[in-house]
Amino acid sequence: MMNMMTTGASAVPGDVSDGYVRIGDVARQFGLTLRALRFYEDKGLLSPKREGNARLYTHRDIARLKIVLLGRKAGFSLREVKQVMDLYDPESGNARQYRTLIDKSERQLVKLEKQRAQIDEAIGELKEAMAGWRAALAARQQPAAATA
Repeated sequence: MMNMMTTGASAVPGDVSDGYVRIGDVARQFGLTLRALRFYEDKGLLSPKREGNARLYTHRDIARLKIVLLGRKAGFSLREVKQVMDLYDPESGNARQYRTLIDKSERQLVKLEKQRAQIDEAIGELKEAMAGWRAALAARQQPAAATA
């Protein structure tokens, strides 16, 4: 999964020497809290360099964070994201990682499409109910307007 997503080479504001980026700058760039970044670190998804209390992120860490966020957006658990990221092995061509990623993605896509169908159904039912409520309200307001 590491090489499956273009990470982009855009510089992060507040870059520090040697290509490291401070935790606060990473948090701002991705709209995350410091707590979220530390949580991802605790789960073994990120491993920033530590200098005293400072956490410094490399381009690799930022690429992994983008993968974590994409996985979460697609509905994968952090455990699933980590499983796929742990299969990264460029020397073997990442065939196992790709197969696992495709398998998990196909299953997740089925889940998401089912959820979308359920949401579409709920939206339709809600719109229908709202139309009925609006008609009932309009019917109640007309006699009041006629007697005024």
